[in-house]
Amino acid sequence: MNQQSPSSPSPRTRIRRLAEKASYEQQTLYAVIDEAYLCNIAFNDGTSTHCIPTACWRIGNALYVHGSNGGRLTKILTAGTQVSVAITHLDGLVLARSAFNHSMHYRSAVIYGTFELVEDKQAKIAAMDALMDKIAAGRKHEARPGNAKELAATSVMRISLDEAACKISNSAPSDDEEDMQLPVWAGVLPLAVKHGEPMHADNGSIPTPAYVTGWVKTA
Repeated sequence: MNQQSPSSPSPRTRIRRLAEKASYEQQTLYAVIDEAYLCNIAFNDGTSTHCIPTACWRIGNALYVHGSNGGRLTKILTAGTQVSVAITHLDGLVLARSAFNHSMHYRSAVIYGTFELVEDKQAKIAAMDALMDKIAAGRKHEARPGNAKELAATSVMRISLDEAACKISNSAPSDDEEDMQLPVWAGVLPLAVKHGEPMHADNGSIPTPAYVTGWVKTA
Protein backbone atom coordinates (compact mmCIF):
# COMPACT_ATOMS: atom_id res chain seq x y z
CA MET A 1 0.00 0.00 0.00
CA ASN A 2 3.02 2.27 0.08
CA GLN A 3 3.56 3.00 -3.60
CA GLN A 4 4.21 6.68 -2.88
CA SER A 5 5.28 8.79 0.03
CA PRO A 6 2.31 9.55 2.26
CA SER A 7 0.71 12.94 1.90
CA SER A 8 -0.01 15.03 4.97
CA PRO A 9 -3.61 14.67 6.14
CA SER A 10 -5.68 17.79 6.60
CA PRO A 11 -7.64 18.43 9.81
CA ARG A 12 -10.68 16.99 8.01
CA THR A 13 -9.01 13.88 6.61
CA ARG A 14 -6.89 12.90 9.63
CA ILE A 15 -8.23 9.57 10.90
CA ARG A 16 -8.28 9.44 14.68
CA ARG A 17 -10.35 6.34 15.46
CA LEU A 18 -8.20 3.26 14.68
CA ALA A 19 -5.58 5.48 13.09
CA GLU A 20 -3.40 2.46 12.28
CA LYS A 21 -5.90 1.58 9.54
CA ALA A 22 -5.47 4.95 7.83
CA SER A 23 -3.82 5.40 4.46
CA TYR A 24 -3.08 8.70 2.78
CA GLU A 25 -1.34 7.08 -0.19
CA GLN A 26 -2.46 8.33 -3.60
CA GLN A 27 -2.40 4.89 -5.24
CA THR A 28 -4.45 3.35 -2.44
CA LEU A 29 -7.06 6.08 -2.94
CA TYR A 30 -7.09 5.53 -6.69
CA ALA A 31 -7.57 1.78 -6.26
CA VAL A 32 -10.58 2.26 -3.97
CA ILE A 33 -12.18 4.72 -6.40
CA ASP A 34 -11.44 2.72 -9.55
CA GLU A 35 -13.20 -0.35 -8.21
CA ALA A 36 -16.32 1.65 -7.34
CA TYR A 37 -19.30 2.48 -9.54
CA LEU A 38 -21.13 4.54 -6.92
CA CYS A 39 -20.24 7.18 -4.36
CA ASN A 40 -22.29 9.00 -1.72
CA ILE A 41 -22.15 12.80 -1.65
CA ALA A 42 -23.09 14.52 1.61
CA PHE A 43 -23.88 18.23 1.78
CA ASN A 44 -25.95 20.82 3.61
CA ASP A 45 -28.24 22.97 1.49
CA GLY A 46 -28.71 25.59 4.19
CA THR A 47 -31.89 24.00 5.46
CA SER A 48 -31.12 20.32 5.83
CA THR A 49 -28.31 17.79 5.40
CA HIS A 50 -28.49 15.23 2.59
CA CYS A 51 -26.47 12.24 1.37
CA ILE A 52 -27.05 11.33 -2.28
CA PRO A 53 -25.72 8.22 -4.06
CA THR A 54 -24.58 8.73 -7.64
CA ALA A 55 -22.38 7.17 -10.31
CA CYS A 56 -18.71 8.12 -10.18
CA TRP A 57 -15.46 7.59 -12.04
CA ARG A 58 -11.89 8.88 -11.91
CA ILE A 59 -9.72 10.71 -14.43
CA GLY A 60 -6.27 11.58 -13.17
CA ASN A 61 -6.44 13.17 -9.74
CA ALA A 62 -10.15 14.01 -9.85
CA LEU A 63 -13.41 12.21 -9.14
CA TYR A 64 -16.15 12.83 -11.70
CA VAL A 65 -19.95 12.72 -11.46
CA HIS A 66 -22.70 13.85 -13.80
CA GLY A 67 -26.33 14.86 -13.58
CA SER A 68 -29.22 16.71 -15.11
CA ASN A 69 -28.78 20.48 -15.25
CA GLY A 70 -32.03 20.94 -13.35
CA GLY A 71 -31.35 18.38 -10.63
CA ARG A 72 -30.92 19.43 -7.02
CA LEU A 73 -27.55 17.71 -6.68
CA THR A 74 -26.21 19.43 -9.79
CA LYS A 75 -27.38 22.84 -8.59
CA ILE A 76 -25.80 22.29 -5.17
CA LEU A 77 -22.48 21.05 -6.54
CA THR A 78 -22.12 23.77 -9.18
CA ALA A 79 -22.79 26.42 -6.53
CA GLY A 80 -19.47 25.61 -4.84
CA THR A 81 -20.97 23.90 -1.80
CA GLN A 82 -18.53 22.12 0.50
CA VAL A 83 -19.16 18.38 0.31
CA SER A 84 -17.94 15.08 1.68
CA VAL A 85 -17.81 12.12 -0.72
CA ALA A 86 -17.67 8.56 0.62
CA ILE A 87 -16.91 5.24 -1.09
CA THR A 88 -16.88 1.87 0.69
CA HIS A 89 -16.16 -1.72 -0.35
CA LEU A 90 -17.29 -4.36 2.15
CA ASP A 91 -14.96 -7.37 1.90
CA GLY A 92 -15.96 -9.57 4.81
CA LEU A 93 -17.51 -10.06 8.24
CA VAL A 94 -15.10 -10.73 11.09
CA LEU A 95 -16.47 -13.09 13.74
CA ALA A 96 -14.66 -12.89 17.06
CA ARG A 97 -15.17 -14.94 20.20
CA SER A 98 -16.90 -12.06 21.98
CA ALA A 99 -19.81 -10.06 20.59
CA PHE A 100 -18.13 -6.69 21.08
CA ASN A 101 -15.03 -7.67 19.09
CA HIS A 102 -16.89 -8.52 15.89
CA SER A 103 -15.90 -6.26 12.99
CA MET A 104 -15.69 -6.07 9.21
CA HIS A 105 -13.16 -6.12 6.41
CA TYR A 106 -13.51 -2.99 4.30
CA ARG A 107 -11.76 -0.50 2.05
CA SER A 108 -13.12 3.03 2.24
CA ALA A 109 -12.30 6.52 1.05
CA VAL A 110 -13.59 9.95 2.04
CA ILE A 111 -12.98 13.04 -0.10
CA TYR A 112 -13.52 16.67 0.94
CA GLY A 113 -13.81 19.82 -1.12
CA THR A 114 -15.96 21.43 -3.78
CA PHE A 115 -16.95 20.28 -7.24
CA GLU A 116 -16.28 22.33 -10.36
CA LEU A 117 -18.21 22.26 -13.59
CA VAL A 118 -16.46 20.85 -16.66
CA GLU A 119 -17.28 23.60 -19.14
CA ASP A 120 -15.04 22.82 -22.11
CA LYS A 121 -17.10 20.81 -24.60
CA GLN A 122 -14.32 18.44 -25.65
CA ALA A 123 -13.29 17.81 -22.03
CA LYS A 124 -16.92 17.10 -21.22
CA ILE A 125 -17.21 14.60 -24.08
CA ALA A 126 -13.94 12.96 -23.04
CA ALA A 127 -15.20 12.63 -19.47
CA MET A 128 -18.42 10.96 -20.62
CA ASP A 129 -16.36 8.62 -22.83
CA ALA A 130 -14.33 7.71 -19.75
CA LEU A 131 -17.56 6.82 -17.94
CA MET A 132 -18.53 4.53 -20.82
CA ASP A 133 -15.11 2.89 -20.64
CA LYS A 134 -15.62 2.31 -16.92
CA ILE A 135 -18.98 0.65 -17.56
CA ALA A 136 -17.60 -1.51 -20.37
CA ALA A 137 -14.31 -0.91 -22.16
CA GLY A 138 -15.00 -0.47 -25.86
CA ARG A 139 -18.69 0.30 -25.43
CA LYS A 140 -18.21 3.94 -26.45
CA HIS A 141 -17.30 2.79 -29.96
CA GLU A 142 -20.63 0.97 -30.39
CA ALA A 143 -23.32 2.89 -28.51
CA ARG A 144 -24.77 6.06 -30.04
CA PRO A 145 -22.87 9.02 -28.56
CA GLY A 146 -24.74 11.77 -26.81
CA ASN A 147 -26.18 14.31 -29.22
CA ALA A 148 -25.96 18.07 -28.82
CA LYS A 149 -29.26 18.29 -26.95
CA GLU A 150 -28.36 15.49 -24.51
CA LEU A 151 -24.92 16.93 -23.81
CA ALA A 152 -26.35 20.41 -23.28
CA ALA A 153 -28.84 19.05 -20.72
CA THR A 154 -26.14 17.22 -18.75
CA SER A 155 -23.63 18.67 -16.31
CA VAL A 156 -20.28 16.95 -15.74
CA MET A 157 -18.55 17.88 -12.50
CA ARG A 158 -15.25 16.96 -10.86
CA ILE A 159 -13.66 17.25 -7.43
CA SER A 160 -9.94 17.21 -6.72
CA LEU A 161 -8.58 14.23 -4.78
CA ASP A 162 -6.02 16.38 -2.97
CA GLU A 163 -7.96 16.28 0.31
CA ALA A 164 -8.85 12.64 0.89
CA ALA A 165 -8.09 9.67 3.11
CA CYS A 166 -8.58 5.93 3.02
CA LYS A 167 -9.24 3.47 5.80
CA ILE A 168 -8.47 -0.20 5.26
CA SER A 169 -9.41 -3.06 7.58
CA ASN A 170 -8.30 -6.60 6.71
CA SER A 171 -7.10 -8.11 9.97
CA ALA A 172 -8.01 -11.37 11.69
CA PRO A 173 -10.38 -11.43 14.68
CA SER A 174 -8.98 -9.57 17.66
CA ASP A 175 -10.04 -11.21 20.91
CA ASP A 176 -9.19 -10.32 24.47
CA GLU A 177 -6.71 -12.74 25.99
CA GLU A 178 -9.26 -14.02 28.50
CA ASP A 179 -11.61 -14.94 25.62
CA MET A 180 -9.11 -16.94 23.59
CA GLN A 181 -10.03 -20.25 25.24
CA LEU A 182 -13.77 -19.86 24.76
CA PRO A 183 -15.29 -22.73 22.70
CA VAL A 184 -16.54 -20.28 20.05
CA TRP A 185 -15.68 -20.36 16.33
CA ALA A 186 -13.75 -17.30 15.16
CA GLY A 187 -12.78 -16.28 11.65
CA VAL A 188 -13.77 -14.27 8.59
CA LEU A 189 -16.78 -14.63 6.29
CA PRO A 190 -15.54 -13.15 2.97
CA LEU A 191 -17.80 -11.04 0.80
CA ALA A 192 -17.25 -10.11 -2.84
CA VAL A 193 -19.07 -8.49 -5.74
CA LYS A 194 -20.06 -11.18 -8.25
CA HIS A 195 -20.32 -10.73 -12.01
CA GLY A 196 -23.53 -12.49 -13.03
CA GLU A 197 -24.44 -13.93 -16.40
CA PRO A 198 -25.36 -11.16 -18.88
CA MET A 199 -29.09 -10.81 -19.48
CA HIS A 200 -29.74 -10.26 -23.17
CA ALA A 201 -32.37 -7.86 -24.48
CA ASP A 202 -34.04 -8.32 -27.87
CA ASN A 203 -30.81 -8.16 -29.91
CA GLY A 204 -31.91 -10.18 -32.95
CA SER A 205 -28.87 -11.31 -34.93
CA ILE A 206 -26.48 -8.72 -33.47
CA PRO A 207 -23.23 -10.49 -32.39
CA THR A 208 -22.47 -10.42 -28.67
CA PRO A 209 -19.39 -8.20 -28.10
CA ALA A 210 -16.33 -9.51 -26.30
CA TYR A 211 -16.81 -7.23 -23.29
CA VAL A 212 -20.17 -8.95 -22.69
CA THR A 213 -18.99 -12.54 -23.22
CA GLY A 214 -16.00 -11.83 -20.98
CA TRP A 215 -18.03 -10.18 -18.22
CA VAL A 216 -18.16 -13.24 -15.94
CA LYS A 217 -14.53 -14.17 -16.62
CA THR A 218 -13.31 -10.77 -15.37
CA ALA A 219 -14.94 -11.15 -11.97
